[in-house]
Amino acid sequence: MQRVAGSIVVGSGIPDMTIGEVVLVGKDELFGEVVRLTGGSFTAQVYESTGGVGPGEKILRTRKKLVAELGPGMLNRIYDGVARDLESLFKEKGTFIQRGAKVSTLRRNVEWEFKPSVPRGSEVAEGDVLGTVQETSILLHRVLVPPGVGGRVSRIDQGSFRVDETVAVIEREGREYRASLMQEWPVKVPRPIGEGARLALDTPLITGQRVIDTFYPISKGGAAAIPGGFGTGKTVILQQIAKWADADVIVYVGCGERGNEMCEVLTEFPRLVDPKKGKPLMERTILVANTSNMPVAAREASIYMGATMAEYYRDQGYDVALMADSTSRWAEALREVSGRLEELPVEQGFPAYLPDRVAEFYERAGRMVVLGKPERKGSVTMIGAVSPPGGDFNEPVTIATLRLAGVFWALDPELAFSRHFPAINWLKSYSLYSGPLLTTFTESFGSYSEYAKVFEWWNELSSRYPEYRSKALELLNAAASIESIARVIGESALPDDQQMILLAAEMLKEGFLRQFAFSEVDAYCEPRRQVLLLKMILDFHTSAMKLVKRKVPIDIIRELQQVPLVMRAKENPGNVEYIVRLMEETQEALEKVARSYGFSTKEAE
Repeated sequence: MQRVAGSIVVGSGIPDMTIGEVVLVGKDELFGEVVRLTGGSFTAQVYESTGGVGPGEKILRTRKKLVAELGPGMLNRIYDGVARDLESLFKEKGTFIQRGAKVSTLRRNVEWEFKPSVPRGSEVAEGDVLGTVQETSILLHRVLVPPGVGGRVSRIDQGSFRVDETVAVIEREGREYRASLMQEWPVKVPRPIGEGARLALDTPLITGQRVIDTFYPISKGGAAAIPGGFGTGKTVILQQIAKWADADVIVYVGCGERGNEMCEVLTEFPRLVDPKKGKPLMERTILVANTSNMPVAAREASIYMGATMAEYYRDQGYDVALMADSTSRWAEALREVSGRLEELPVEQGFPAYLPDRVAEFYERAGRMVVLGKPERKGSVTMIGAVSPPGGDFNEPVTIATLRLAGVFWALDPELAFSRHFPAINWLKSYSLYSGPLLTTFTESFGSYSEYAKVFEWWNELSSRYPEYRSKALELLNAAASIESIARVIGESALPDDQQMILLAAEMLKEGFLRQFAFSEVDAYCEPRRQVLLLKMILDFHTSAMKLVKRKVPIDIIRELQQVPLVMRAKENPGNVEYIVRLMEETQEALEKVARSYGFSTKEAE
């Protein structure tokens, strides 16, 4: 070793060193990766603290890339940034992670019951399913033929095996490949897919969060950015999506965030019940924790580790949602390592290749036909939180992310400080997937035949739902313009029709957009409740505006007892029948007001 600069070490004397090769540094054999070759020397970034390491110490090569161990046993686990099992580390080393600690991702002392899916003598290709393992009570793990492997199955066994034991032998041209339950894959290389296998992003990822599903939806296989300043609720939104999204597998990467936030995830997720399976949520969740006090170089690895784990379950035919909190901390790690490498900085000190690295990460999202038979479709949805300094959305990380993300959920500090959560600004956010997703989203609630039989308007709702969404956004935009005038002259000085718009917008904000993450009733809102709440508020606005135009005072409408009931309907523990009944009662109340003025709502223009 020639030089040490923080997490960067420079060495020489090892011929044929390659970029990306893993090395072991010093007497403690600290884990590192080669990032530069210069003449006869090489530079490595170390994923552990280099305190006490000095020139002259040995550097050992491994002839391996930074890889992820992939196989049964990854779910219901928490790993550090280089995928060491933290529970095993705790048992072996105690509370604090010691330098040079070596722990595998997959536990070697656990046996799994393997059931073959192909007979001996059959021909298999890369991606084919060799057999299955019941990884958790929620998820069936499909053991795949690794990429680049294929041939005739000369042997396949059934029974209990450890992840590193041979379960099948595949022969091709006189060569044998011994397949086990696990694979290894370089984390910075996307796992392969078939040619022309990418599918249209037309399937919504239902999150149960109204402002997302209704106004700014994300598709399975899409990419979303959540930029926001301190205290605007990025982590809570990610946790809500992780809890309630209709994905088969959740990969949650805490990249450089506070330890107490990861602690909250660790303590809360095991208590949560999967709404689809009735089992603990952790049985379909992987946590990668690289908190702010861990070595900065490992932050980069944590993002890629999470992406590789997500792709592995995608290849099995599952829909995977990857949460990265936050990519800004990852970019800061790139900046620090780049500075120690003495690379030329650009805007705000970030390296010139920052946009390329961000693109490499988000381009691993997608919905596709994966390799192998039988034909399987899987997806990786990537949702990254961005923490721009001072809430400035024009800083480099946010700009680089917006070039690639199809959904932009802009968090507003004014909404957050007024206790409006989720603090997604409905005027600044957008979704490029909203067009194709709206029709598909209605399939989530349009097939409830019991409602179609009882309510004649239910069948029409699928075709009219995009219209309701557009009307709601138009109403919110109109209210924003009127509010700027009201701040100057006062709301009471406005004409009644403009006051009616403000009242309806307030009902939308309070009764639809605001959603308390810790409510037992409203933390998750199923699609049919979402559409009924939106229809109820918009129908009220339409009918009430007819009364206002017939000179009914706005104060009469505002004082109706149904107004607060509509805004609180989201918290009612009853099912959708309660909302339907309240809709009818609200229309009856408006009709009663109209008749007291000598006309009916049907006659009003």
